[in-house]
Amino acid sequence: MYPAGNLFIPVEHGRLEAILKEPGAQPVTGAALVLHPHPLFGGTMHNKVVFRAAAALNDAGLSVLRINFRGVGQSTGEHDEGRGEREDARAGLDYLAQNYPSQGITLCGFSFGARVGLEVGMTDDRVTRLISIGTPVDKYDFSFLADLQKPVLFVQGDADEFGNIDRLRELVDRVALNAAAELRVIKGAGHFFDNQLDELKRVITEWVQSQSTRNGSVERR
Repeated sequence: MYPAGNLFIPVEHGRLEAILKEPGAQPVTGAALVLHPHPLFGGTMHNKVVFRAAAALNDAGLSVLRINFRGVGQSTGEHDEGRGEREDARAGLDYLAQNYPSQGITLCGFSFGARVGLEVGMTDDRVTRLISIGTPVDKYDFSFLADLQKPVLFVQGDADEFGNIDRLRELVDRVALNAAAELRVIKGAGHFFDNQLDELKRVITEWVQSQSTRNGSVERR
């Protein structure tokens, strides 16, 4: 049976199924949106990488929203090859901005979700930093990131089937000309980080905490 989310976000095509989780006892230091991999290949907000990334962001003190893209789970609509999914991501940002108006937003995506999230987040002033997990540089064009000017973390397995590590290094070098870009490579990991999920979680938590320490509590303006 498909596990249900705990809230629905109204959108033009109906609703988006979502899960919101607070960081627990520690103070909230920001908000985050996490986007899942390709819906046509089984991607949902319950994906293990997405779940672990959300847990990492919670550990860093962020309130974390996961959404199911249109046509997934109990979200209405149909898959739209990334176009409509960008609108879904913006709806998630709207929700966070309304409910956490003084907090900067971290936008994190895995695989297809990384492609959608990077494009949306780089131009949305509500997003203060970006995280791209399993960046599928072999499948999509990421040349638009040459204009990125926000801090960004790339986390990649050196055996990723959809993102050649050397090609990703070239992309990160280009991004780093204008933005604070960091690449963390997890040895032995494939696209889904099957045996390295704990390391993935640790890398994300440490990076977000280091960003918060460096910049203080970032408020959305």
